Amino acid sequence: MKNFFNRKSLSVAAVVAAAALALSGCGGGTDSPGGGSSDAAAGPAFEVAKDVALTGSPTFDKIKSSGAIRIGVKEDQPGLGYLDAATGERTGFDIEIATWMAASLGIAKDKIQFKAIPSANRESALANGDVDLYVGTYSITDKRKKLVDFAGPYFITGQGLLVKKDNADIKSEKDLTGKNVCSATGSTPIQNIKENFPGVKTTEFDIYSKCVDALIAGTVDAVTTDQAILLGFASQQPDKIKVVGEPFTVEKYGIGLPLGDTALQTFLNKTLTDGGATWTKIYDDTLGKSGTKVEQPAVEK
Repeated sequence: MKNFFNRKSLSVAAVVAAAALALSGCGGGTDSPGGGSSDAAAGPAFEVAKDVALTGSPTFDKIKSSGAIRIGVKEDQPGLGYLDAATGERTGFDIEIATWMAASLGIAKDKIQFKAIPSANRESALANGDVDLYVGTYSITDKRKKLVDFAGPYFITGQGLLVKKDNADIKSEKDLTGKNVCSATGSTPIQNIKENFPGVKTTEFDIYSKCVDALIAGTVDAVTTDQAILLGFASQQPDKIKVVGEPFTVEKYGIGLPLGDTALQTFLNKTLTDGGATWTKIYDDTLGKSGTKVEQPAVEK
């Protein structure tokens, strides 16, 4: 797919995420699996499809037989995939995309079982049948395409950097040599650092919020992941941390599917392509609360 996002537009998308976070006033999260009762209460309502015409998909056959769907998500990423431990409410752009996909398959939101899956375990969770779909800032890469299939992309962002508020040494990715950079195990950003920044030390945790804790504690120099995620964290503690520089990669978020389920892939791609108005509604109700507009990306064939 042609890269139609330049560095400036990537920054705009990330800033939008931060603005949405500032409006939502999120609290702390947990790493426990979620259930249908903890869906985003304020999100758009989706019409649940009836008599879904989808054949040749083992995943859909299983979903249809059980009358429920299991979707892997993140729950420590404000504005994208977030679980409020106090209320049990799940909110964010990814949560609404997941709920939309479930509705297109004939599954109501109270029949969705959300499961928190760390970045390093996404492929195995899909391969082992622990989840039917994965919707959680899951970047489409050639390496991952050998292990899972993707529908989408449904959003595009880029890798960025988060540092302490008083840090004057790191202004961009060019300043990382000799620094200790933290990210999630199995994530695209940590792989990029290891492969393309040989002079950089790395620290890994299963979730990004632990990296943020390490940054504030002073045990790492920077946190790296998609800038939309980082600005969400920065908006929660602006007196302690900040995002620096411009995005230095392009990350295309896709819906993870079991490898070889091309029938389901085609179905979800059509849902995304035909549902432009729905995508816009989801965006406006989550990341778009600042009023800034970002175009829905075209799916990859």
